[in-house]
Amino acid sequence: MEKHIVKADGNGAIDVNGQVSPVTYTVGLKQGKGRSYEVDIRLMAPRDWLLQRGFERDAVLVSQSGARIPVYHDGGSHHDDGNYHDNGRFGPADTVSIELTARDDSCTSEVDLMRKYPEFDGADALKQRWQQRKQRYSRRQAAAGRRS
Repeated sequence: MEKHIVKADGNGAIDVNGQVSPVTYTVGLKQGKGRSYEVDIRLMAPRDWLLQRGFERDAVLVSQSGARIPVYHDGGSHHDDGNYHDNGRFGPADTVSIELTARDDSCTSEVDLMRKYPEFDGADALKQRWQQRKQRYSRRQAAAGRRS
């Protein structure tokens, strides 16, 4: 299981083939490689609503910030109860709610992260972590100054 630094909820809209409906979603933040961050986005959508709108595997989440984020159903290929599901597709026999996900690893700074994902704005754990990073940076700068 992946460990997230912080999780937050957001309100947005899901767009399937031009038909839009309000949706809530969760964003999870974790440290990426180097100085980057990875943001996992998850939402649940009603199976029947998706099917009625011609959903196959992907839709668009319109986030709180107005960003349009492609989200996908990654059900994989599997058999259950005699039904074959291929490449993340689903049908009326599947669960009533379908999970759609996305991953964004393009944020390379806290400023970029907060601009793209205002959902994290009130996250105390994130603010505390950033304060700790700033303090460590200040201590390193002070130590480097003493060495010169």
